[in-house]
Amino acid sequence: MKAAFAADLYNEELAPVAPERRNWSWLNMATVWMGMVHNIVAYEAAAGLMAIGLSAWECLEVVAVAYAILFVTMWFNARAGTRYGIPFCVLIRSAFGPKGAQIPVILRGFCAVFWFSVQAYGATQAMDAILSTLSATWASFNEYILGMPEKRWAAMAIVWALHAWISSHGVHRIRNFELIAGPLVIVVGLMATFWGLHVGHGLGPLFSVPSHLHGLAFVGAFAVGVTGMIGMWATFAVNIPDLSRFVRSQRDQVIGQAIGLPLTALVFTPMAIITTSATVLLFGRPIWNPTELLLALNQPMITVIGGATLILATLSVNVVANILPASYDLINLFPRHLDFRRASQLVLILGVFFVPWLWFDHAANIYRMLDIIGGTLGPVTGIMLADYYVIRRQALDVNALYRHEDIYDGNRGWHLPAIIALLVGAAVTSAGEFIPAFHSVGEIAWFVGVLLGFGIYVALARKVPIPSVLGM
Repeated sequence: MKAAFAADLYNEELAPVAPERRNWSWLNMATVWMGMVHNIVAYEAAAGLMAIGLSAWECLEVVAVAYAILFVTMWFNARAGTRYGIPFCVLIRSAFGPKGAQIPVILRGFCAVFWFSVQAYGATQAMDAILSTLSATWASFNEYILGMPEKRWAAMAIVWALHAWISSHGVHRIRNFELIAGPLVIVVGLMATFWGLHVGHGLGPLFSVPSHLHGLAFVGAFAVGVTGMIGMWATFAVNIPDLSRFVRSQRDQVIGQAIGLPLTALVFTPMAIITTSATVLLFGRPIWNPTELLLALNQPMITVIGGATLILATLSVNVVANILPASYDLINLFPRHLDFRRASQLVLILGVFFVPWLWFDHAANIYRMLDIIGGTLGPVTGIMLADYYVIRRQALDVNALYRHEDIYDGNRGWHLPAIIALLVGAAVTSAGEFIPAFHSVGEIAWFVGVLLGFGIYVALARKVPIPSVLGM
């Protein structure tokens, strides 16, 4: 059977996971999400809500709405991966065709490498803070090279090497790492929360800081916050099959995601908000960069322990949420030349070229990028849901996904309804960045993208004969 598969669509890494090898339980899925939710960018995004003027309570409301929507989206988009054991880059061929699928795969891969770069640079700052605290010699290497001091380059090399070590043995090492990293990060986060409560003398003063936004300004900020939070995980909403393909049952994947995503987020976000509220009381301004906070406290032991935790949290999220999907995407593009180890090494190299040190410390830049990513990947999410649930009715011919000129080939490998839906959806959601009249669309870009992708795809695909798949 394998001999009949197209060489440019199949290799062992992209093959369906056999049922006997789908051994992830709900606990594995939950701890993976725990490790991913507790990361530097998620902390900064939650804390950054206060920086744009929302109160602590309003921040919690934003997070509750965003993660509830994300959970439902992840739940439905994960089901095909669990049922058939296939990754995103194979599943997406059903909607886009084997050649057309390269467009969302490249888009998703670009976003994954971007996020790897952002997260890893945050860990680089923490590594630099630790080593500068421990060694005056290290702290003295401040000669700038290409916009970054020497010591930061060295710290980045260490962080990149740690990522390479963890990802070098594939998915099963990543799973075992998450079993330890996810819960440990929660413990240290609780320690930071207790510090914030001590500084604020309880929850009262921390949550009594009023909102600085009212009326339409509040509505706009709330929408931006929800869209930004979703944008942070919009990439994973697309490629959640990369993880769910290893889970042993639909029950395990939904329970694991329910515990690991919305519930953990609602525990973690108050930690970030309480800690950031404490910085307002202590320093007179919200410090949303955790490494900057560690340095501002001027306590060497806290800097070392806190910095190590930030690095652990980054490794926890990066290897699963960014290196793993980006590696699959690269393998899909070059199946004859790449396996998981080589692809993950290539992700590390590509991450340097995003030069995160030039723009990382600007909250507005991060939120703007989140909106763009969310708006662009929103149509892909809508198309995937429409294809699997409405057009295919949850029935796929898995073998055909690995062949040209089969039922998913469309027009010479391109399924035009999906291509059109993606282009129109992305154009509309990105218009606000260039056309002032569409600015409000950008504030809810992900929602607009999902609805447009879903609606346009269904309308166009129903005009094209879709071969039925029986007995699947």
